[in-house]
Amino acid sequence: MISDFKNKTAVLTGAGSGFGLECARIGAKLGMNLVLADVQQDALDKTVAEMQAAGAQVLAMKVDVSKADQVEALGAATLARFGAPHFVFNNAGVGSGGLIWENTLADWEWVVGVNLMGVAHGVRVFTPMMLETAKKDPAYQGHIVNTASMAGLLNAPNMGVYNVTKHAVVSLSETLYQDLALVTDQISASVLCPFFVPTGISQSHRNRPDEFKTPGTKPTKSQLIGQAMSDKAVGSGKVTAAEVAQMVFDAIAANRFYIYSHPKAIGSVQTRLEDVLQARNPTDPFAGKPELGQQLRTALREAAARKGCGWCGNCGPRRSRSTS
Repeated sequence: MISDFKNKTAVLTGAGSGFGLECARIGAKLGMNLVLADVQQDALDKTVAEMQAAGAQVLAMKVDVSKADQVEALGAATLARFGAPHFVFNNAGVGSGGLIWENTLADWEWVVGVNLMGVAHGVRVFTPMMLETAKKDPAYQGHIVNTASMAGLLNAPNMGVYNVTKHAVVSLSETLYQDLALVTDQISASVLCPFFVPTGISQSHRNRPDEFKTPGTKPTKSQLIGQAMSDKAVGSGKVTAAEVAQMVFDAIAANRFYIYSHPKAIGSVQTRLEDVLQARNPTDPFAGKPELGQQLRTALREAAARKGCGWCGNCGPRRSRSTS
């Protein structure tokens, strides 16, 4: 719902890499003021330097979006420097895999804190100031984009915590869209549901805070398998983060709610919804690629007999070895 981006202000979380960085690049080219937030200081510094070199006005803060006070401080700083933002991209996120019962309390708290509460904090902090500005300025236009995932529309196995958070973000975003429509015609919302795109999210454990680490514990076999699968799938993605960022700006201009990086993947969503409507058991997610499903089942069931995850080929043999 923004027809002209020039001199408008964008708040971008997760701005140090992936979709956040690419949206910052587009925003700079369009003449936007940029509020950049990321938990990784060195990545944030590089983004800031690049955007300033491109001529953008930049406000940068190191922010852990799971922390309410840090997002509130980001909001206050944005309002003081640029006024209410026009585009808020609640984008920061982390990945997690493994059998759902093997995720620790720390796993849940970290992933839910970033993926879900990070979005909730962004909505809670920035929406009121955007609405207040809209009341005073009939020409004001605003848009909020929340990053979910195709995992928010499907339920792939061995990545349950991530699925849960992304489904919640889709629900939050749909509700936000409807709630905004009740009170204003000047602000709207979208949800970004990317599939496998090379962004670095599969390595998000590099930024896991110490408070969510348990000394002496090692990843379970299923988590190692999930990590290897994620690395392979994300790394082999053909759609780039830059292309997805352009989709985000196109959706804002067109006031389009659902943003899909891989529209062909919607067929799986239709199958899932048909399962729900017909009250039938969930369809095998690997029905289209049974060899992949069999490989995962074999790896999980035989993992206990292997030194490594049995999947990636780097940390252990892919096939069982007889022992004597």
